[in-house]
Amino acid sequence: MKLVTVEEMRRLEEAAVEAGVSERQMMEEAGLAVAQEAWMALGTLEGRRIAVLVGPGNNGGDALVAARHLADWGAEVAVFAPMGRKPDELRAEAEARGIPIAEGEEALGPALERALTDADLVIDGLLGIGKARPIDPRSPLGRTLEALRAARSRRNPPKLVAVDIPTGLDADTGALDPLTVAADLTVTFGLPKVGMYQLPGSSAVGRVQVIDIGIPKEAQEAVRLELLTARWLRGALPRRPEEANKGTFGRVLVTGGCRRYVGAPALAALGAYRAGAGLVTVACPETIQPMAASVALEATWLPLPADEGGYLPGETAIALRREWSGFDAAVLGCGLGNTEGTRAFVWAALPDLAALRRGCVIDADGLNALATFEDAHERLPGHAVLTPHPGEMARLLRCEVRDVQADRLGAAREAAARFGCTVVLKGAHTVVAAPDGRARLSPYANPLLATAGTGDVLAGLIAGYLAQGLEPFEAACAGVYVHAAAGESLREELGDGGLLAHEVAARVPRVVRELTAG
Repeated sequence: MKLVTVEEMRRLEEAAVEAGVSERQMMEEAGLAVAQEAWMALGTLEGRRIAVLVGPGNNGGDALVAARHLADWGAEVAVFAPMGRKPDELRAEAEARGIPIAEGEEALGPALERALTDADLVIDGLLGIGKARPIDPRSPLGRTLEALRAARSRRNPPKLVAVDIPTGLDADTGALDPLTVAADLTVTFGLPKVGMYQLPGSSAVGRVQVIDIGIPKEAQEAVRLELLTARWLRGALPRRPEEANKGTFGRVLVTGGCRRYVGAPALAALGAYRAGAGLVTVACPETIQPMAASVALEATWLPLPADEGGYLPGETAIALRREWSGFDAAVLGCGLGNTEGTRAFVWAALPDLAALRRGCVIDADGLNALATFEDAHERLPGHAVLTPHPGEMARLLRCEVRDVQADRLGAAREAAARFGCTVVLKGAHTVVAAPDGRARLSPYANPLLATAGTGDVLAGLIAGYLAQGLEPFEAACAGVYVHAAAGESLREELGDGGLLAHEVAARVPRVVRELTAG
């Protein structure tokens, strides 16, 4: 499913007008959809009270159309336009039905408070997807939102339906104004907006219903951002023919680990196996191999000489050079440690990764080393996938974490272009970006996954899909979605905390079966 910025949505609406769909027609489609969703939310309209909050722009026009339909269907509808509303055909049609419309000061104070207190449902049509700016609490808009917040704080609050986007949510970044009131349902038009799937905005939209308002399909093809879905996954996962053997599904080499981080490469190995890889080999310091082997019993092992501290030194990369060509995919960096020796190891190993047949994943301390190299973009093979968390991304881009988090999509795209490979920016609503500008966004934000080792499992999953023949961008997207879906499945059982990373890997086959059968 495509996601759009504000500017992209405006261009799509212009394309619809050029194709013969009038602005009024789009408004009628939007308002009718809001009314229908409100009806379904209430179950019945007879005797139901609905307060419609109307802004001065097109968003308010959509809300007026919804008010008209709801009144025609038997609801008791009252409209409040605290910022005023110029006389137009939409307003005249509502007034012709006897719908009371209060505006300015009449739409504020006790009258509004009573209406919101008595309402079964409220429609938020105050502001749309225009440029977000701070809302003054003393302004008519701010006072309206304060009254709405108070009504929603009651023991039996009214349901709240947002028109296109909740008022105060930045449709591009997901930033929320302090006065924004979270909706139960957002009825959005044409295509969903990027900010609806980025925190904190995703916490305010409730359930999202996307409504077709006549945007031409060919105009949507230019949109480069998509939301990952189960439907996409079903068409993306590699085939599993019955006549296959372990060689059919590829060989993965996981290189990492140190005395301090024994389990990291083993967890990556589990992830690769659970993704369906046929054979996984772990190359790690010989001093930790016996302990790591107890975690990943099915892996084969390539013990490597370590330095006195238990880390892989730079010269070990030379000994490993002849091994890469025997594998389809690899993971480099999980638990490697961040020392001068491991940085030398990564620097020496990067060009050798080109010998892999299908691609590699660079994670954790592999990324920390990469961030120190001035020639990183030259040493990286094009089939690499980088999997940074926000701190690692800040080091790669040489900026602050807050800059990354303020524009996660922009940061992922910048890194993909700078390094010439696929980038996975982990976190709530993980972003996957390709060097050509394509990007996909995870629909999930799950605190259960915020625990050590889950990133290692994700790196292994992506490598497992690479080994089975998926292109780097597709493999990264598949790994991200399956990893997040497994987390959601476990959240239903465990709640928001207490997860062990290996449990994510163990849940993957069941989740994939459910997703592909659905």
